Amino acid sequence: MFISSLFLAASALSTAFAAPSSSLASTSKLSKRCTNSASDRACWGDYDLSTNYYDTVPDTGVTREYWFEVQNGTAAPDGVERIVLTVNGTVPGPTIIADWGDTVVVHVTNAMENNGTGIHFHGIRQNYTNYMDGVPSITQCPIAPGDSFTYTWRATQYGSSWYHSHFAVQAWDGIFGGILINGPATANYDEDKGNLFLNDWSHSTAEVLADEAATSGPPTLDNCLINGTNVYDDSGSRFETDFVSGTSYRLRLVNGAADTHFKFSIDNHTLQVISTDFVPIVPYNTTMVSIGMGQRYDVIVIADQAEGDYWMRAIPQESCSDNDNVDNILGIVRYDSTSTSDPTSTAYTYSDSCDDEDISTLVPYLSNQVGTSPSVSDTFTATLSNGGGAILWKMGDTSFVNDWDYPTVLQVAEGNDTWTSEQNIIELDTADQWVYFVIETTFAQAHPIHLHGHDFWVLAQGTGTYDSSTVTLTTTDGPRRDVAMLPASGYLVLAYYTDNPGAWLMHCHIAWHASEGFALQLLERESEMVALMDVTSINSTCANWDTYTAEEDIVQDDSGI
Repeated sequence: MFISSLFLAASALSTAFAAPSSSLASTSKLSKRCTNSASDRACWGDYDLSTNYYDTVPDTGVTREYWFEVQNGTAAPDGVERIVLTVNGTVPGPTIIADWGDTVVVHVTNAMENNGTGIHFHGIRQNYTNYMDGVPSITQCPIAPGDSFTYTWRATQYGSSWYHSHFAVQAWDGIFGGILINGPATANYDEDKGNLFLNDWSHSTAEVLADEAATSGPPTLDNCLINGTNVYDDSGSRFETDFVSGTSYRLRLVNGAADTHFKFSIDNHTLQVISTDFVPIVPYNTTMVSIGMGQRYDVIVIADQAEGDYWMRAIPQESCSDNDNVDNILGIVRYDSTSTSDPTSTAYTYSDSCDDEDISTLVPYLSNQVGTSPSVSDTFTATLSNGGGAILWKMGDTSFVNDWDYPTVLQVAEGNDTWTSEQNIIELDTADQWVYFVIETTFAQAHPIHLHGHDFWVLAQGTGTYDSSTVTLTTTDGPRRDVAMLPASGYLVLAYYTDNPGAWLMHCHIAWHASEGFALQLLERESEMVALMDVTSINSTCANWDTYTAEEDIVQDDSGI
């Protein structure tokens, strides 16, 4: 058992372009006009940054195929050994690497001794492939021990993300890994260092922590990891990476934490931010990036400092994160690969905050106008309650619960529209309409709100009560992403477009809050869903799960997601 380092160079551009997909428009097949290179990252064969990836995608004709086995194991990422769950024996698991337009096939086998699983490909739009979204109780039954499930989806976006289990809190015991989709970029760089994970970590299992959270509130985490490693007391080792003077590097930051908001920096160095989640943005410079759970930022760093050793910092923000090792979440950047010294560099000053990067800085490169007359609008208040001695989170008046053994897609396939209030379903039957949501909370904690199957437009964020008469919505060139922070004691206003049929989950990405019901479902264009499903495959997975649960007397004990 070992901890893998996934800070790898990205694969080269695939050169195969074939016939256009039936579900996506495509430009005519021509000889490639340019080659993506260190001096022209904006180009991508016949495509470039100006290509509207919402409706135009290269059809490469290439399939990237992966085989994942989810297993029990032990590991000591910070020097303290504990029980973990692994993908192919490592934490993090293997990185999925593809080019924009490729088809990705992932065969997942549940080789655990007990419990189900399912793999969600975070931020992947799953364009017309809803039942591949990997969310037990929503898009499939859990994969039973000994059973397998094959996920197939198209890389219609490009950028950086991660996959993780969406069954209970397994992701934070180790079932996660990187996704890297090559494509054009809004600034040039020499080398791609690949995904750089920021995680929190406990010496107890996530299941134990979730039980504690359900009765006593958020637990305090023991440590955090940078790319799967760190030190604790006198044990463990720090993540290290080498820089060569004058070279520019792309780092793909991923916050895979259960309950920690980070500020990331490299002492003495400037970060040029070029992408948020899967959305290329107009580059801006900063010394520190604020990154919430589930969010991704791609940054370029130029090795332009005096040769030496520098601290890389992932600083938990104490206004919303509880950690016993706050000042020691450190990696090392070395200009001399033979050096073994600890850096003596000093940190940038910062204000402890769990807010997103400012809306004005996150300008998408591809301009897009939000419809200013939404067909549907709704307001939800996130609240905390106590039900039968257990802590519950609610969106609106509902604490979400969905059944593992009767997922929403199967309910749709059977024509059973007897939705329960606990399923917290919003039905959106009309194609290509704008939907506005206002999410508010009076609770003094920030929440990362994640939407499946789409990215959304961030129209406004702020503290206090939302007032439409005084708050100006950013409807032109505002941030687009799939995770945004609902500020503590504040509001988040978002918009999205109903262009993708399916049952899509929207939820808080704090592990304990999702488990405790902080979620709702958007049932989008239900009448079109059945024709897009492989109902036989869904039924087979559910039958195997039902057999397992009957034999082992398994009882669902959380929200189902």
